[in-house]
Amino acid sequence: MTVTRAAVYTGTETLEIREVALREPGPGEVLVRIGASGVCGSDRHVLDGDWKVPTPTIMGHEGAGVVEAVGAGVRSVAPGDHVIMTWFYPCGTCTSCREGRTWVCTGSNSEACLLPDGSTPMMLDGAPAYPYLAVGSMSERVVVAEQAAIRVPKELPFDVAALIGCSIATGVGAVVNGAQVQAGRSALVIGAGGVGISIVMGLALAGASPIIVADVTDESLELAREFGATHTLRSDASLPERVHEIVTDGVDVAFEAIGRPETISLMPATLKRGGTGVIVGLPPQDRPVPIDVLALAEEGKSLLGSNYGSTVPARDFPMLARLYLDGRLPIDRLITNRVPLADVNVAFGLMRAGARGRSVIMF
Repeated sequence: MTVTRAAVYTGTETLEIREVALREPGPGEVLVRIGASGVCGSDRHVLDGDWKVPTPTIMGHEGAGVVEAVGAGVRSVAPGDHVIMTWFYPCGTCTSCREGRTWVCTGSNSEACLLPDGSTPMMLDGAPAYPYLAVGSMSERVVVAEQAAIRVPKELPFDVAALIGCSIATGVGAVVNGAQVQAGRSALVIGAGGVGISIVMGLALAGASPIIVADVTDESLELAREFGATHTLRSDASLPERVHEIVTDGVDVAFEAIGRPETISLMPATLKRGGTGVIVGLPPQDRPVPIDVLALAEEGKSLLGSNYGSTVPARDFPMLARLYLDGRLPIDRLITNRVPLADVNVAFGLMRAGARGRSVIMF
């Protein structure tokens, strides 16, 4: 066992910085020294009580770092490799994985915060502690499944790499993998947080036009314009009418990137006939969303659930890294706040206050 400092969730909104015992990597496992961890809305859902997880939980699921050791049988990475962690490692054997649809894998233990063998590599005060989504990247070191550690170029900065592991893959993937947006298509993005701006980046990359972004803060809308939004709107109940003032028939595709039932239910009315609404933001558990199904059917509209941007990490993480390194995906401009682990609660405070951009914990 080694000791690592980590941000621990014990059931309250405030994380505790504690020393956690971390075992050595077993067969098919990888020990990673974390370089950076993103502060993501999915972590906040846990802290705010929206989603239930086993406790105590080592928070963080959006991380990147350097491989320090590997267990028996590991072949895809070696000590010294730089890797991005995926928060939904595929089992590799279920029907979805065999079909190449790893984002809907049915054999992963990630959401149970466990490694493939059903164990947790962490202990707190002599009892099991659970890395969030089997990553726990708000820790100096982690042990993850081999399939959760994806090798990327060493010249990729850790803070940029961390965001690729969740928000960038989720947002850009929703555009290029899920909705498969073509050049010239009109689009709406509801919510200009980390994932929403990632969607805007993906739409700009795909050549969509116009790109309309709706949010409740001027700061976020200003950031959206910097990343390629052609029109920005304050989000409220009149959003569908104001979208139709810009695109008379409605947009070809709309993305909801917040996870609020109220905005999800507004989305179909912003679409043209035959348009597609993409649900990217994840709402709290047990919160139904009212949808006018008759209007949806009569107008030939569709709703698409987008889990992790339909990402295949082994394929998509290196591709997104290369797009950044080639200057085509300005991920670094999304990072507006870099903090040490000790200031993790400050970073969540900024998120709750609606601060623009993303916070990243630097190790």
